[in-house]
Amino acid sequence: MKIAIVLILCTASRVLCAQASAAPPWAQPGSAGHVQVAPPPDFHRPSKNFDTPIGIFEGQSDIGSALVPGSANYDPTTRQYTINSAGYNVWYTRDEFRYLWKKMSGEVSLAADIAFPDPKGYGDRKAVLIIRQSLDDDSKEAIVALHGTGMIQLAQRAEKNVRVKDTEYRVGGRGRPGGATPDNLVSVFAKRVGIEKQGDTFALFVSLEGEPMHQFGPPINLHLDGPFYVGIGFCSHLPETSDTAILSNVVLENSAGKVH
Repeated sequence: MKIAIVLILCTASRVLCAQASAAPPWAQPGSAGHVQVAPPPDFHRPSKNFDTPIGIFEGQSDIGSALVPGSANYDPTTRQYTINSAGYNVWYTRDEFRYLWKKMSGEVSLAADIAFPDPKGYGDRKAVLIIRQSLDDDSKEAIVALHGTGMIQLAQRAEKNVRVKDTEYRVGGRGRPGGATPDNLVSVFAKRVGIEKQGDTFALFVSLEGEPMHQFGPPINLHLDGPFYVGIGFCSHLPETSDTAILSNVVLENSAGKVH
């Protein structure tokens, strides 16, 4: 009888654990029958931080502790950072993504080439360049993101635990390869994106097709106290499924005007 009771308790415990680890409905990606919404105001998970240097970065974090742990590796020969991460979003009032970071103060220039190896990944997945006040899941931050569909955004979370606001850019052209006819609009994916911090001003820089990096749209204003965290990351936009982004030729300078 004691053995039976133990087995019943263990089985019940596994069920409860499984239920606790399942992604809540609000975290599920949008679909024809579901709209992703912001998390409850009191929902937070502590980030998992690793003082493990990688390339030019001092440490790594699973910001917001996605249900599937992230990972990353660096190839010095190709200068490529491969980042694997699940996570329901980098948006709303909190984030879930794998983050490679360096503590810095003052002015910053950060840029990278971005590629998504799996062409079938979720359209709203995001490779990001982020400057954050802390490693908390709801930190103040300035974000440049390249989405899986090619959309580029410059965004900010102006205070802890408030919703992100952004400016979004969707670039396309006609007469390009991939269109059914020369009149079809074809998305243009940026070859390279960057972010520059100059005082409290953050600007988006873009190279669409290999031309010199140039500022894209108006900057945003956000005050961060030094030291803050500067780095690169990725979010699959799928709370329980990991995907991959490759960020290469990363430039990180402790000065403005160095994005290239």
